[in-house]
Amino acid sequence: MSKLLKILLILLPAVLHTANGHSAALQHWCIWSKEDLSDMEYIHSRIMNKVKVLEYNSTVGKYVGYTELGIYNAERFNNDTAYMRERKAALDIFCKDNVGNCYRNILSRTVEPQVEVTLVKKSDGTHPATLMCSAYSFYPPTISVTWLRNRKEIKGDVTSTEEMADGDWYYQVHSHLEYMPESGEELSCVVQHASFTKPMNYKWDPSMPEPDKSKIAIGASGLVLGIVLSAAGFIYYRKKSSGRILVPI
Repeated sequence: MSKLLKILLILLPAVLHTANGHSAALQHWCIWSKEDLSDMEYIHSRIMNKVKVLEYNSTVGKYVGYTELGIYNAERFNNDTAYMRERKAALDIFCKDNVGNCYRNILSRTVEPQVEVTLVKKSDGTHPATLMCSAYSFYPPTISVTWLRNRKEIKGDVTSTEEMADGDWYYQVHSHLEYMPESGEELSCVVQHASFTKPMNYKWDPSMPEPDKSKIAIGASGLVLGIVLSAAGFIYYRKKSSGRILVPI
């Protein structure tokens, strides 16, 4: 859903087809940008064979025809006091009630992002290093990612992606920081999101980059596995030498 414009479209009825291949459709649009729905606009369109015949707009307050038949019916509807009263009431009854339910049950829900800070490029002493702050699986899509160096916001050397949809109602975003490492400095990624009560600070620990952590974890696992297999082999050998073999259960 767009940050600036939100739209609810309902086709009533869904497209109707006749035996001769003609079609007709009624479209009800609810358009707004403010969460208090104060700028809500209701639009009711009638379409024949993919051509807009006439349309009611709550901002204009009347029907406008676009074809000869549409102009005729627009004048007829506009002169029908009872019918126009129903159209004007639809702004509150149809749009604001339905959208209000969406906000209460769907749009107001939030899911906290999963955040990781990783080193994607080391510095060779002459070229900068690159850190990446990634936020995954969050909702709604609006999010802010900034960088701090020694608790001061970094304005330059930062590039960020747009919020990208995962296809399952969740979103992800990535921010890159280029910097020349300095001894004793503190770097952190600050994430602000509707699911947080306050901005969350994620510090980067330069003492152990992520690739090294993975290597250590793999090496430790291999060492433990080797010890276990060696011990099992030794026990098997001793039992076989004594003429008795212990079979594990």
